[in-house]
Amino acid sequence: MTEAHIFALGLALACLAGVRAYLTVFGVGIAGLMGWVDLPPALAVTTSPWVLGTAGALAVVEFSADKIPGVDSGWDLLQTLARIPAGAFLAAAALSDDGQLSTGALVMGGGAALGTHALKSGTRAVINASPEPLSNWAASVSEDGVALGALALVFAYPWLALILLLGVLGTGALVVFWLARWVWRRTGGIIQGQTGATR
Repeated sequence: MTEAHIFALGLALACLAGVRAYLTVFGVGIAGLMGWVDLPPALAVTTSPWVLGTAGALAVVEFSADKIPGVDSGWDLLQTLARIPAGAFLAAAALSDDGQLSTGALVMGGGAALGTHALKSGTRAVINASPEPLSNWAASVSEDGVALGALALVFAYPWLALILLLGVLGTGALVVFWLARWVWRRTGGIIQGQTGATR
């Protein structure tokens, strides 16, 4: 891989961690364990049975918790403590040839994970305020699909994976913005109607 590809790989893994940290760690570990990719020395820890088992179990928990309105927002708040450090580590480890994690790479990875985590959490908070409960399921399943698709691409085509991930998240942000405006107008109209009726 060229330096540009390695940079894209680290950034893509950090962005993925901001959405699905446990699935990302599990995917990286499986890819290394099965010999599909040669992991940098610092990422070799993800192939440990303990890391794989823990990440896999937590990925299943997250898969379920993320589809329950209200619970998903609480889960997202709690996962701030996991997603940002995971993104920082994955980016720095991917960019490290000698196993030494650089401060710059840690900051970049943490920032990327924070960005996608904030977008995901904010999106879900708006969706939970909407009157359509199925939108929560649709958002969660979409995130699962994007995370799995990006994981499948990230080692062979890191730039494509990064573009896919950011493109879908950006599109999701626009959809949520429009949804938030619609909910605001609808609830604003109801409140005004009730206020007018009481006068």
